[in-house]
Amino acid sequence: MSVLAVGLSHRSSPVALLERVALNGETRTRAVGEMVASESVNEAMVVSTCNRTEVYADVSAFHGGVAAITELLSWHTGVALGELSDHLYVHYEDRAVQHLFSVTCGLDSMVVGEGQILGQVRDALKLGQETGTVGRVLNDLGQRALRVGKRAHTETHLDHAGADMVSFGLEHALAYLRPRPADAGPAPTVGQTAPVAGAVPPAACPMSGAGATDPEAAPATGGPNGLDGSDGPAKATSGPLAGLRVLVLGAGSMSALSANTVARQGARTVIVANRTMERAARLAECLTEAYDTVGSRAVPFPDAADVLPEVDLVISCTGAQGLVLTAEAVAAADTARTTPLVFLDLALPHDIDPAVRNLPHVDLVDIEALRQATAAARDHESGRSGALTVVREIVDEEVTEFRTVRRANEVTPTVVALRAQAKDVVEAELSRLHGRLPADLDDRAREEITRAMRRVADKLLHRPTVRVKELAAAPDGESYEAALRELFDLDPKTPEALSSPARPTTAAEAAQEQV
Repeated sequence: MSVLAVGLSHRSSPVALLERVALNGETRTRAVGEMVASESVNEAMVVSTCNRTEVYADVSAFHGGVAAITELLSWHTGVALGELSDHLYVHYEDRAVQHLFSVTCGLDSMVVGEGQILGQVRDALKLGQETGTVGRVLNDLGQRALRVGKRAHTETHLDHAGADMVSFGLEHALAYLRPRPADAGPAPTVGQTAPVAGAVPPAACPMSGAGATDPEAAPATGGPNGLDGSDGPAKATSGPLAGLRVLVLGAGSMSALSANTVARQGARTVIVANRTMERAARLAECLTEAYDTVGSRAVPFPDAADVLPEVDLVISCTGAQGLVLTAEAVAAADTARTTPLVFLDLALPHDIDPAVRNLPHVDLVDIEALRQATAAARDHESGRSGALTVVREIVDEEVTEFRTVRRANEVTPTVVALRAQAKDVVEAELSRLHGRLPADLDDRAREEITRAMRRVADKLLHRPTVRVKELAAAPDGESYEAALRELFDLDPKTPEALSSPARPTTAAEAAQEQV
């Protein structure tokens, strides 16, 4: 059993290719199912976001696993294998574990340190569990990755130093909506300016927990309207987006985060359009409850183009497989516009027709534009260098811990088989001995002899079993387990080895065994 990671991201691939390789819905389910059905892949899960498509797998053979995954990615996405291979990266064993941990911490995100990826990894793991493509290996790996991600954000506050994808996009959209003179001061920063940062949407609202570091966390404090220390809605009368009118397409987690962010940053109007009208209405209702200065309402999805004349900014992240708004639809719906209209397209594949850039007074900020902006802003991450260093140290520490525990668990069947063999020998010798003991020897003496022989066997085996678990964590650890099997002619697949201690060994328990 070996962990393999195969994928491409904004660091290795142009956004246009990422769009074509994105795996969503039924396509993802079929692809992963066929991967697991292949000879070399035992388990698989896919992390597919606007920044990456990655397959994590437990494989029985490296080359066979890589071949099966890449060929099925090519088949299900329609991208030629040669073109795909030019941009794919492959990580194996510790490197694969380290990569997933880094991804979950936000170290590999377009916006370094953003916390949304933690929820996306959680969703990928949950989907794999529900469809049966995730077993013990990837479940242990995924759970550990989520723990590492939460630990990194809790101990370093990395996400507080940076911005999430929505805030980062809004900063760039704002440049089109409100151009600043060359001699003006620094532009307002959406991710840092929070006039009503204490506002928390009501529980059960689609916005609750959206974009949080722990997607399962519920608001811990707040008055009747979910606001810290307040009994009424928040007042978002100022902020970088003050007075702007916004249309949000979709009502999923990213759209809910977008709606909450623009309301918190001062937007005057937020209109929500979604294919399920009930979800759109609920999100609009939550905005009204949370912010008393924000006018919000829901509209049917087919009517989204009709409200374009009423807004300044459109945010879209629907997960649709085709265009949500074409350039023709935008042009036809908003013929008399004289003020800027900006589209912030956070979807992959994209929701908004790139040709809208050719329309008068219309601008588009999409994933490719944000990728270029991120590359240009690398020099501005010095303020977070301390936090990044600490997070990388956490990742390295957790990779070592995971390797130690995993290899100790892998050697357990061999250790159990050795103990079972010793037990059989002891029991056979006891049976022979009891037949030769004096007939008048009392039961107490016989029990003491039995206990003494079993203690001798346990003490003789204790140090070798502890050492083989320690040595299993070394780079060539498998050779020690193999030597143990060869020396004692052990079969770790015997019923005794498979049915004994199923509970994983923890690092603390392994350390305690050495005492």
